[in-house]
Amino acid sequence: MFYYLLKYVLLGPLLRLVFRPRIEGLEHVPSSGAAIVAGNHLSFSDHFLMPAILKRRITFLAKAEYFTGPGVKGRLTAFFFRSAGQIPVDRSGKEAGQAAIREGLGVLTKDELLGIYPEGTRSHDGRLYKGKVGVAVMALKARVPVIPCAMIGTFEAQPPGKVIPNIHPVVIRFGKPLDFSRYEGMENEKAVLRAITDEIMYAILSLSEQEYVDQYAAVVKAQEAEAAAKERKDRKERKFPRMPLS
Repeated sequence: MFYYLLKYVLLGPLLRLVFRPRIEGLEHVPSSGAAIVAGNHLSFSDHFLMPAILKRRITFLAKAEYFTGPGVKGRLTAFFFRSAGQIPVDRSGKEAGQAAIREGLGVLTKDELLGIYPEGTRSHDGRLYKGKVGVAVMALKARVPVIPCAMIGTFEAQPPGKVIPNIHPVVIRFGKPLDFSRYEGMENEKAVLRAITDEIMYAILSLSEQEYVDQYAAVVKAQEAEAAAKERKDRKERKFPRMPLS
């Protein structure tokens, strides 16, 4: 009930007013039956913009940190995400990927729409990164189509770290459903899963026209954070050089 209250009364109208999203290709989203909507992920607002414009309910797999924050703010955030139909997924540890797949398949077995970001995390620089193969596993196991989706303009409207969005035009573009039934029964073949995932990412890229990076976003973020930390350390040492011991 709270999901539809957010969608039609509390949050949906506000999002439409602020972002004024232009929707393209909505006819590619099936009116019934299970399907995966796989999109790029540029902004915190992506979680709410797509549900606001779709006619059907869609459930996203969201990082567990949104549900475990401390204090009043953390509890309110967790309540909001649960009420909006989001499912927490722990992204740490060896079992994280399998847990996400189990949760996603649970949504699809109920003939619902599942929203997923194959990159696994938000893009920190507006580029599109290599996709993880979990989306391919779910598509094959559930035998459902994958609808590619591109969020365009949400990075400029609300880049990482910005709480209050900018006024910026947003386009939400859906592509034709991708059918992978030709790979049925091959969900354990690594090469097949990689090929399917790359096909999905290419479809998203064609819709979004982003620059593509053939690396995982989380790896690039970690490398850049390490380089920045090293640069800060080097600057500190240049400013305050160690005196030799006499």
